[in-house]
Amino acid sequence: MKRKSRAPGRTFRSLRNPNYRRYFVGQTISMTGTWMQTTGQMWLVLRLSGSGVALGITSALQFAPILVLGMWGGVVADRFDKRKTLVFTQAAAALLAAGLGVATLANVATLHTVYAFAFLWGLVIAVDNPTRQAFVAELVEPEDLPNAIGLNSTVVTAARTAGPALAGLLISVAGVAFCFVVNASSYLAVIWGLVHMDPARLRPSEPAARAKGQLRDGLRYVWNTPVLRSALLLMAVVGTLAYNFRTLIPLLAEKVFGGGAGTFGALSAMLGLGTLLGALASARTIRPTRRLLLGSALFFGVLMLVTASAPTLTLAMAALVPTGAASIVFAATTNSMLQTTASPPMRGRVMALYAIVFLGSTPIGGPVVGWVAEIFGTRVSFAVGGAATLLGAVVALRHRIRNDTVQAVARARAAFTSAASSPEQRTERRRGMRPRSGNSPSARKRRRSAAAPSSRPGHQSSSSRRTPRP
Repeated sequence: MKRKSRAPGRTFRSLRNPNYRRYFVGQTISMTGTWMQTTGQMWLVLRLSGSGVALGITSALQFAPILVLGMWGGVVADRFDKRKTLVFTQAAAALLAAGLGVATLANVATLHTVYAFAFLWGLVIAVDNPTRQAFVAELVEPEDLPNAIGLNSTVVTAARTAGPALAGLLISVAGVAFCFVVNASSYLAVIWGLVHMDPARLRPSEPAARAKGQLRDGLRYVWNTPVLRSALLLMAVVGTLAYNFRTLIPLLAEKVFGGGAGTFGALSAMLGLGTLLGALASARTIRPTRRLLLGSALFFGVLMLVTASAPTLTLAMAALVPTGAASIVFAATTNSMLQTTASPPMRGRVMALYAIVFLGSTPIGGPVVGWVAEIFGTRVSFAVGGAATLLGAVVALRHRIRNDTVQAVARARAAFTSAASSPEQRTERRRGMRPRSGNSPSARKRRRSAAAPSSRPGHQSSSSRRTPRP
């Protein structure tokens, strides 16, 4: 009974922090509004153009700034106060949402108008995303950081499910323009929470001083830190080829199982249920480990292969639940590992790289996955993502085993050298002194002592056996 009663507290322990609680509530409202706008924006583009290509262009314009300018957004996050930066970016996003809403209500919104607002929103997110990711580490204690990141994943997952549903209802009742108006209002919750935080309870990092080459410094820092490098490289592979469910799930429903909107909704619901369970499981994690990171990647790759080969709709729905859970555990563990490993002055640039490989890879991976599905089939496209994830995890695991072996050999060699040396040499080595050679006075004294005749009773030296002089 005690273990059951402690489980909720362990899962939601970061909410005991008032500052994080305000942030969590604001993000829940704002993320739901963002997904309402994303759904309404796609619906508006489809109504204005009737073209799937226009939908792809809109998505590319949203994510391209993150891909191209994301690292500069990380530099901004490291150089300026993160809370004030977020107030600015949230206000800018609110103005953009309100502007698109007014243009739609006035019937002056054209396809190019939507393109322009999507691109401007992408510019704001290029700064907002790394700042928001790095700001979480300033809200909670280090031991609660994995829990806070897991709860953030829960918010995103829940908003991804609730936002489109609310948008569909609002579009049918009041029109698509109100999706943008509601989203503009939702940003006020985040701004209110940021403004009313207690600065004394924050853990702000020292802003990075203005200097030349800060972008290169961030890249060099990540490359020279093996944990950061391997985690980001693995996420780049997975983010490009595996995190394309918005493209694959509709194709799986229509092309593989011959279903319609109902089938698509059922598959999406199972995937959403899995991601929600995975996010809650991540929130219970005490600390991120490389074992959890590689294990979740391995399971994610295997489960994508299982989904690709599912012969029936029921089995595919069942396979999507653990697939969604493994995908979000991998993403949350990567996020936690990057934030806990990165030094505070570099955290913004590190999280900018995470945003680039996680979100910015969508304009690259989406068309590739869609092309594979069109030429070779949806199952093959699923399998490519699973195989790439599995291969990346295996390579990372092999690299880790090799490094661990090298370190173990080095430790064993050092231990053997220490054991084989004399007590005086070991003392000098511990003090950081250069061990003395075998010709030192102490070494010569030890050799003379070893060569001296024994003094035990009954032993006569050569001199005592000589005949005494008369």
